Amino acid sequence: MKNTNIYLLWISIILTTCNSIDEKKPNILFVISDDQSYPHTGIYGTQWINTPGFDRVAQEGLLFTQAYTTNAKCSPSRSSILTGRNSWLLEEATNHVPYFPEKFTTFPEVLKNNGYKTGLTGKGWAPGVAMKDGKKRNLIGEVYHEKKLDPPATLISNVDYFENFKLFLNEKSEDQAFFFWVGGHEPHRAYEYQVGTNKGNKNINQIDQVPDFWPDSKNVRTDMLDYAFEVEYFDGHLVKIIEELEKRNLLENTLIVVTSDNGMPFPRVKGQVYPFDNRLPLAIRWGKGIKNPGRVIEEYFSFSDFAPTFLDLAGVYEENHDMKPFSGKSWDPVFKNLPDTHPREYMIIGKERHDVGREDDQGYPVRGIIEGNYFYSQNFKPERWPAGNPETGYLNTDGSPTKTEILDLNREYKDSTYWNYAFGKRPPEELYDIDKDPQCLKNLSFDENYSTLKISLKDKLIGDLKQQGDPRLLGNGDVFDQYPYSGENVKNFYSRHMGGEKIKTHWVNPSDFEK
Repeated sequence: MKNTNIYLLWISIILTTCNSIDEKKPNILFVISDDQSYPHTGIYGTQWINTPGFDRVAQEGLLFTQAYTTNAKCSPSRSSILTGRNSWLLEEATNHVPYFPEKFTTFPEVLKNNGYKTGLTGKGWAPGVAMKDGKKRNLIGEVYHEKKLDPPATLISNVDYFENFKLFLNEKSEDQAFFFWVGGHEPHRAYEYQVGTNKGNKNINQIDQVPDFWPDSKNVRTDMLDYAFEVEYFDGHLVKIIEELEKRNLLENTLIVVTSDNGMPFPRVKGQVYPFDNRLPLAIRWGKGIKNPGRVIEEYFSFSDFAPTFLDLAGVYEENHDMKPFSGKSWDPVFKNLPDTHPREYMIIGKERHDVGREDDQGYPVRGIIEGNYFYSQNFKPERWPAGNPETGYLNTDGSPTKTEILDLNREYKDSTYWNYAFGKRPPEELYDIDKDPQCLKNLSFDENYSTLKISLKDKLIGDLKQQGDPRLLGNGDVFDQYPYSGENVKNFYSRHMGGEKIKTHWVNPSDFEK
């Protein structure tokens, strides 16, 4: 009898321990590079970039092929991640370099209030200003920047992401769940010129294709390899972080998310509204929580899905917090390999004010819809320049060898094609077959054969945005131009620079797109 009681006691202890392990909240590690396009990782098939960290997360978890930010610029994209809302519903935070509205709560704040230890290293929410009750507000968690290193190139950040993550783990109590944000400054510009070939042992012939909206030159290929070097550098920190989690027996109960905030910092990509600009790499690993790992997920994933997913997995989604309603949804059923009862039929993307150089700090408002093989967008102010006014002397795309070559070809009247792709005015509507034309170069919006399709996509886009409460579709879109920049260096850029040297331009008139 005594032995039976001891046996039953041990069974009870074992079951209690197992249940305790099963119910333990997952740790969440969010790894986000700065300006990295899809498909620029090894596992997606890009031969000139090596990313063993990203590839491992995908192979041991899930690889997403249709992940989109709702707004392809740093601060609005990160605002959407943190709030679970589509960009156009975030008031000032819809714009770049904004004041973050005090009314919006972020998911790390909710996690912290529910027992998680939260922290970040590198780039968090930026650029912009976040305040609460007159005090500086940290939207993500305690900042860990103490650990520094000697970077392998002169223009790479000296923040040691890996060592700062270790410091965070050392300070965490043993049983406390954590959320940690690893925000790379890479591959944001500027780059050490020729670092990809000189230090990365790369060859320009490794690149199988240069996008048709850039010149295919040695200069541009070199620029692409410099970008690749920085992608690989950041991925190297991810490799070490995963190994550290494994060493500490934290790997299996840590949800690892690896992505980027917007597309690569090249003309016609970063800050624009095409699938090439908003479609981003995404891999998610959770050893304990993802069934049948190694799957490829082809459903549309929105960056507004991160917040509800994390709060759902942490067990606080149903709590009466002030983040709701979310634009996004939880992906926990997909992790469990259950049918998605509410799959997205299309993705909506857009932007407001990303850049500087227009009169009265005006933006370039766009909304677009991706469904199946087609992308339709509406440019609400086609009379404006989409990347800043040429007469100010500044076209708001990050300075680079690629940009310089495009500008020189235009200035010297050798070839205006690339300038028009990147900086030229655009028609009110654009429609592309992204299966046949993934770079979105042949506008079908004037083709009568596609008129029925165009009307259908337009109706879905406008109807959905009105239902969401997008000010741009409810007659109050100009409010986005009235929100002030938080950075003094970009306020009133147009009026402060009109006296400067003007850039010679010649561009295709939007009406010529019909021809």
